[in-house]
Amino acid sequence: MSALEKSMHLGRLPPRPPLPGSGSSQSGAKMRMGPGRKRDFSPVPWSQYFESMEDVEVENETGETKVKNSEDLSAETMAKDVGNVVEAMYGDLPPPIMLIGHSMGGAIAVHTASSNLVPSLLGLCMIDVVEGTAMDALNSMQNFLRGRPKTFKSLENAVEWSVKSGQIRNLESARVSMVGQVKQCEGITSPEGSKSIVEGIIEEEEEDEERSESVNKRKKEDDMETKKDHPYTWRIELAKTEKYWDGWFRGLSNLFLSCPIPKLLLLAGVDRLDKDLTIGQMQGKFQMQVLPQCGHAVHEDAPDKVAEAVATFLIRHRFAEPIGGFQWKLLNGSEQYLTSS
Repeated sequence: MSALEKSMHLGRLPPRPPLPGSGSSQSGAKMRMGPGRKRDFSPVPWSQYFESMEDVEVENETGETKVKNSEDLSAETMAKDVGNVVEAMYGDLPPPIMLIGHSMGGAIAVHTASSNLVPSLLGLCMIDVVEGTAMDALNSMQNFLRGRPKTFKSLENAVEWSVKSGQIRNLESARVSMVGQVKQCEGITSPEGSKSIVEGIIEEEEEDEERSESVNKRKKEDDMETKKDHPYTWRIELAKTEKYWDGWFRGLSNLFLSCPIPKLLLLAGVDRLDKDLTIGQMQGKFQMQVLPQCGHAVHEDAPDKVAEAVATFLIRHRFAEPIGGFQWKLLNGSEQYLTSS
């Protein structure tokens, strides 16, 4: 659920610089790349980055891979889902597990750890989520959601928007991750099928002489036209989950600090730290690393740096052994890492 916190921090990012040759002004909807500079926004399959994919079925009613109520995004429900999925996959003897979550996912990782829902948990990592910043951003969240596109004409169009809007700065990552954030509009099977439905609605409307029914038919026609021309929409309607937002982040810093396991916080900027985390960091209660020149989607904008930071954390706490020439050491109180070329 990278999307909500991604969105909340957008307004805090510096403006994107103009592309070479594009002049001092440019439209957010259309950006000219110039000859030979057209970028590829086509989706990339998950199989290029992952070895396998599993659908996990949870027997009890508290959670499953495909949830019964997609609008129940309470912290309690989603934390239980994490624990139930781990139990369904590994039974009573799960292997050592480190929870890593970005944005709202980081908050859910903390709630899961705090509730001791993963008994074999050995480490916790939050990526660019801080209680103070998140709570402040919630006030303008609905305005942002109203301003973003509600539908996309293609998967390529969705990927293009995510990059040009600044949500994700790494095109390669956007081509993988954006596909999972959208879904095909309900009732749309193919462009040809959609067209025949729309034409049928138009014909019925012309035959109907009553004004009230005509208005209703026209609305259906407009809805179908929108779905036909823009057959993809957001998988989760975040605006409908507003009642849960406060519960995701309120008290998050103290929950994070109270988890009795090694903890890592990765941030795009030190300005995101709130008072509790600043004090906790000074007391050495968690490891922190700042990855500059990243947007809120740190793990997507700089995946190699995030992977190195997590690997360093695992090795430092002896959760893993270095391989392939990976080395790390402490310099002036901050971790540095080296990789073999």
